[in-house]
Amino acid sequence: ARAHAKFNGILCTSAGGYVVEQLPGCTDETSAIVEQNLAKLLDMNGSEATLPAGILHDGGTPLDICSTVLDGLGMKPLQYVSPKQVCGCSEERLFRAVRLLPKVEIDKILEDEEQIEARCHFCGTVYRMSPEDVKEKFMNAQGDPALDDDFKN
Repeated sequence: ARAHAKFNGILCTSAGGYVVEQLPGCTDETSAIVEQNLAKLLDMNGSEATLPAGILHDGGTPLDICSTVLDGLGMKPLQYVSPKQVCGCSEERLFRAVRLLPKVEIDKILEDEEQIEARCHFCGTVYRMSPEDVKEKFMNAQGDPALDDDFKN
């Protein structure tokens, strides 16, 4: 097993890891091939200390790492998945949080700020609700905002 991350100041520029496990029934020949391939992986990375983050930092992919470790063993990728950031934030979630606040606090925020505003800490989206929006949403609100079963989103 190996994991490492590379940083530029506080910014993580690459991070990765892998686990190679010998399963029951693995032949000595297969083990020898994997050991040779792990040595190739070190050569690709340039340093054992940063393996595999160095490969990823230099533009390599997880598939490159797997292909190297399993070279000569007939590896066939079953699927390719491209990572993407998906955030579950929404105006409905913001309103759910607003409903959990005491009415006095909501009224004070609307009086002082003339709107309710929140920023998602994950994706940065900013949500704003005017006093009219808040009033309308409260009139149409159903269920208990503290219960996940009453909140479908």
